[in-house]
Amino acid sequence: MRLMNSYSIDRRKFLQGMGVTLALPWLESSMMAAPARIKRLVCFGNHLGFYPEAFFPKNSGADFIISPTLKHIEKHRKDFTVFSNLDDGTNGGHAGVHAFLSGGIRKEMAAGFPEKNISIDQVAAEHVGSATRFPSITAGIDSGTNMVWKRSGVSVPPINNPAQLFRALFVDQDNASRVMQRKVLLHRSSVLDALRESAKTLNGKLDASDRDKLDQYLTSVREVERRLQMSREWLDKPKPKSPIKTIGQAERQHIEEMPLLCDLLALALQTDSTRVTTFEVPISFRTSELNVGGYHSLSHHSKSEDRLGQLQKVEKYWMEQFGFFLNRLKEKKVFNDTLVVLGSGMSDGSRHSNRDLPVLLAGGGIKHEGHLICPAEGSKRIPLSNLLLSTLQWFGCDRERFGKSTGAFSPMQIS
Repeated sequence: MRLMNSYSIDRRKFLQGMGVTLALPWLESSMMAAPARIKRLVCFGNHLGFYPEAFFPKNSGADFIISPTLKHIEKHRKDFTVFSNLDDGTNGGHAGVHAFLSGGIRKEMAAGFPEKNISIDQVAAEHVGSATRFPSITAGIDSGTNMVWKRSGVSVPPINNPAQLFRALFVDQDNASRVMQRKVLLHRSSVLDALRESAKTLNGKLDASDRDKLDQYLTSVREVERRLQMSREWLDKPKPKSPIKTIGQAERQHIEEMPLLCDLLALALQTDSTRVTTFEVPISFRTSELNVGGYHSLSHHSKSEDRLGQLQKVEKYWMEQFGFFLNRLKEKKVFNDTLVVLGSGMSDGSRHSNRDLPVLLAGGGIKHEGHLICPAEGSKRIPLSNLLLSTLQWFGCDRERFGKSTGAFSPMQIS
């Protein structure tokens, strides 16, 4: 007769209690794959660039002498690279600014390129798809700078209200609102079905020029369909709990909105609500809140010491906010998995120049090189879009071209 205890003893715990440790044999088939590294992409841009004499360091390499503008992020100097002599050969002054993240392709040139003037963040957003609630988030002050473009040639306006962004990230809809939203999505889907069928009927009756226009239209329809599908997938999934106090609706100055929006973007990345964000500072930024003259007026400084002093006060504030954002990414343990592009499509607002743009790359867990001076000679110049292409490749996008690129960025390894 077999005697049984009145209680069971876990065999592993019993052996451990006796000082015995049994290791399982190595079984290849039982090994679980390591979780894939989640990568994030952030783009920061302003409309009128930075005063070149104060932005670019005077010497190259990791031991570069910090410039007056970069001094405000000096604590991060080992975690960023600033580039000299980068642009895409774009011109047009203010009009050229809008091509900064689009590989140098302005909207009016877009028809000659297979992906039109799609911006780097939207390529990354397409790669992410429905893996996050928001494939990308564009935020900014006022109306932004028109840096974000879908492949249909449509500009994406920024969210400029911190309370609105807070609600989108952390406030769930009630049941009645979700039911209504589901009905709206269903109705929009049926409308798109009807539009697609009408387009098919019309297609055979058009000449080549009109068919191209119809193709562009159908591209827009497909983008809307994709967004509707993603909205349906996330409609019933709860949002993350907010780790900060509720941000309510209020009248705020631009200098109050910027840190709030930066903080919310960092939280959006931390909670995996999105993996792609863009922040835009427009020409309409109210520099009067910093007790200086108007932004656009100051950019036409004509080397006036007084105007330059005021302009650098504005750029100091922006760079401090950028440093604040980098701090937040580090605090939330996502900095090494986030590649941050800072810059502008204009290098010198005083001359409306789109050459030798201010460009900085931070984070991403890559080996940074301090100040990297790229070739300045015409035949040896490297397009900015090569750097953007390598950034997309780091993010996981399988592609060999972006915008006006001629290949991956060769002076520095981005991996």
